[in-house]
Amino acid sequence: MKLRILIPTEVLMDEDVNSIVAEGMEGSFCIKPGHIDYVSALVPGLLYFRPANQEATQYIAVDRGILVKHGPEVLVSVRNAVAGEDIGKLHHLVRDHFLSLDQWERKVRSAMAKLESDFLRRFMELS
Repeated sequence: MKLRILIPTEVLMDEDVNSIVAEGMEGSFCIKPGHIDYVSALVPGLLYFRPANQEATQYIAVDRGILVKHGPEVLVSVRNAVAGEDIGKLHHLVRDHFLSLDQWERKVRSAMAKLESDFLRRFMELS
């Protein structure tokens, strides 16, 4: 099977895999070659898979998203994802990644508030 993980800015992963385990709104599920076509809304959590040419399981922490299995392809589209081979290190990567996102979002909110207040002030000056 071909696994593709997409985030808004890039294709995070494009690999041949033997199995995929993910968590949807209905619970955890496993997809193996020959599985029927399937669609699931994913919840934040771990998606793990076994690459076709390796024995080691790889892990990806994912945000909400969607998984679509069609034929030999599995497409996963999520807003945020962090990949790692060691589940212990993945915890730290996720924490650091989401802390930096939180700081970035605060800066964006602050900039938007300034833009909105400037717009309102200028609009009031037109009156």
